[in-house]
Amino acid sequence: MRKSAVRLLSLTVLSFALAGAPVITTVHANPDSDAPAPAPAKGKKKKSSEASPTKEYAKFADGYRAAYATIYDRHDYAAAIDQLKALGHDDTAAVANLIGYSYRKLGDYKLSQVWYERALKADPNHVKTWQYYGLWQLEQGNRDQAQYHLSKIAQLAGTDSEEYRSLAAALEQPPGSGLVY
Repeated sequence: MRKSAVRLLSLTVLSFALAGAPVITTVHANPDSDAPAPAPAKGKKKKSSEASPTKEYAKFADGYRAAYATIYDRHDYAAAIDQLKALGHDDTAAVANLIGYSYRKLGDYKLSQVWYERALKADPNHVKTWQYYGLWQLEQGNRDQAQYHLSKIAQLAGTDSEEYRSLAAALEQPPGSGLVY
């Protein structure tokens, strides 16, 4: 009797431990605040006197984070566009996406679209671009396209991702509500 009680107690403790353990079921995209690796400069030969790749990356990362803060903390989209372009890596998906986002926030939808498409050309799996471009689609009244972007995010990052939840919530709003995201 005593052995079976100990086994039952052990099984109960193990069951509670397993039930409370976290289960990782999806992979989330890196937040855009993390500086991406810059794309290599095209057609430019490196001189021996130029900065090392780590110094070059550090300079790029600092500039990227400053532009990110300009967008999300100060909401100065025009200044952020200048900062991002000055990085010299606007062919990187994360940089092009933030330029597109800034143009969208300034109300220049044509230029915003150009930059979102440029970001997706650089990285067709850039989840944040699919999210922001989906919000752009909604603002333009293209709900079917926004739904396509949502399904692309689900495929890339899962339905529990921040990007999916954000675009899904925007799609739940009634058409013509005039909300700007």
